[in-house]
Amino acid sequence: MSAPADSDIDPLALDRQVCFALAITHRAVLAVYRPLLEPLGLTHPQYLVMLALWDRHTSHPAPRSPLSVKEIATTLQLDSATLSPMLKRLQALGLITRTRSSADERATDVELTGAGIALRESALAVPAAVVARLGVGLAQLEELHRALTSINVAALAAGSSHDETDR
Repeated sequence: MSAPADSDIDPLALDRQVCFALAITHRAVLAVYRPLLEPLGLTHPQYLVMLALWDRHTSHPAPRSPLSVKEIATTLQLDSATLSPMLKRLQALGLITRTRSSADERATDVELTGAGIALRESALAVPAAVVARLGVGLAQLEELHRALTSINVAALAAGSSHDETDR
């Protein structure tokens, strides 16, 4: 049997859509994370916020190394309206504090509490557990990360160029 000619391939076939592959993979991977994050008391979006804060804390171990809500939103590519309820919940859990910025009273600074810093130790087991549960080689996951990062950059550029054309 010969391979189908390009004209025989339906460009709208569901199983050929990048968006579909990304969507179902997203759900499946989050299902892998869920039981690993549950003992930490975190949802996956909260985990991402904590990762951003832990990054800042480990790269700037000064007595005060806050991130603004805007910096977190930019890093995670979220809007502030989505981020605010998450930050309130993390504060209620005692993992972060939110205070008005001394440099700009319109901005809010987010910092880890002692409990938030300590939680990082427990979270260190998560990446290895995810790799083990996926059963995929680390090299393959690193290549996937590079490809997804590249696609994200291209999609963001395409979106911003589209926004400019709409004006």
